[in-house]
Amino acid sequence: MTAARILCIMGSGETAPTMAPVHRELIERVGGEGARAALIDTPFGFQENADELVAKAQEYFQRSIVHPLELASLRRAETASEVEKEAAYSRIHEADYVFSGPGSPSYTLREWRGTEIPRLLAEKLERGGCVTLASAAAITLGVVSVPVYEIYKVGEPVRWLDGLDLLSAAGISAAVITHWDNAEGGTHDTRYCYMGESRLTQLEALLPEGVAILGVDEHTALILDLVAERVEVRGRGRAVVRRGGVEAALPAGTAIALGELRALLSGAETPGVATAVVAGATAPRDAPPEPTHHEEPFMALLAERQDQFDRAREGRDVEGMVAAILAVETAMAEWSSETFSGDERERGRAQLRRMVTRLGDVAAEGDADPRERVAPFVEALLALRRQFRSERRFDDADRLRDLLTGCGVEVRDGHQGEESGWELAARG
Repeated sequence: MTAARILCIMGSGETAPTMAPVHRELIERVGGEGARAALIDTPFGFQENADELVAKAQEYFQRSIVHPLELASLRRAETASEVEKEAAYSRIHEADYVFSGPGSPSYTLREWRGTEIPRLLAEKLERGGCVTLASAAAITLGVVSVPVYEIYKVGEPVRWLDGLDLLSAAGISAAVITHWDNAEGGTHDTRYCYMGESRLTQLEALLPEGVAILGVDEHTALILDLVAERVEVRGRGRAVVRRGGVEAALPAGTAIALGELRALLSGAETPGVATAVVAGATAPRDAPPEPTHHEEPFMALLAERQDQFDRAREGRDVEGMVAAILAVETAMAEWSSETFSGDERERGRAQLRRMVTRLGDVAAEGDADPRERVAPFVEALLALRRQFRSERRFDDADRLRDLLTGCGVEVRDGHQGEESGWELAARG
């Protein structure tokens, strides 16, 4: 049996519920339960919370993938001992499934150069196994790589760095850009991994001859099966091939031959794949970005639970309110390993607190309809009032009506003075 050779590029969401089915399937394809999976922590090795990110990734694999994840740790090459380096190399070499994700592309390239890691990854794609790189790590795969932080955060000139060119294993000459449909900027364009249309157009002009851009949306996976020569797109978004401002989109669910992807990247038209000129590519540089309408999956899920809670509250359905609160708590637990780039986690906590507070309000009021609670007493008093009126004791009947009004009960009398019903008065 021929060993599987798979390269998977994830745009983001590598430790979110959206990508769990992809991880599970790929591990199954390279050995299943007996497959060894290893995490390379270099991309975020400079961060103070690196230990926490490792723990979250391992917890995610154990809980959501139901598979152990070993650590191949090489956070800083110049300070790692030879023993530590060899331990990382050994785990990568022995792993059937190699995974790496968020952090800094330029830091990753700097730390991996001069080490055995690029060779080991190339060997995995040549001899058998699966390499799944996401977010920052995935950006290193191409002929060239974009230094995201330096351009977006520091303001350095737009430029490319030399990439690892691991895509050459698939016969592809391209630059990889993850977070393709990012909308975190809100009022400013942060598509294309925070570059925006203006800077991406400049980057395109600096590409080496014959190199195209391969973009992957957030919470989306582009799977290249090098043995079957097949390409699949999974998740909620698209993979995009871009050349000179012309884009060809491969939406989730796409399955094409690897040769078709190569043709798209070389500029050839492929039947069945729609292409479009990007409006921003010919628009003035100071033109505002086209509005984006997609919502992060986690926030969309919270919005659904909020709607569920609000409907239950309107219907005074305490059990439904509790179910919505528990669903939010479950969602936050399932997404706890995701490395959010914004304030999604804090917004989730705030929503949960508001829901609990509103449930407390209902509990204080009592979940029964107030009319149902007071109805026996009101009806008894109204029966007595009707008796007074039949006995022509109108002063006593009026006093009873005034008493009920003072207690918040509005008594409705018809045109002939006959009682026609009652309602609880609204309280301010």
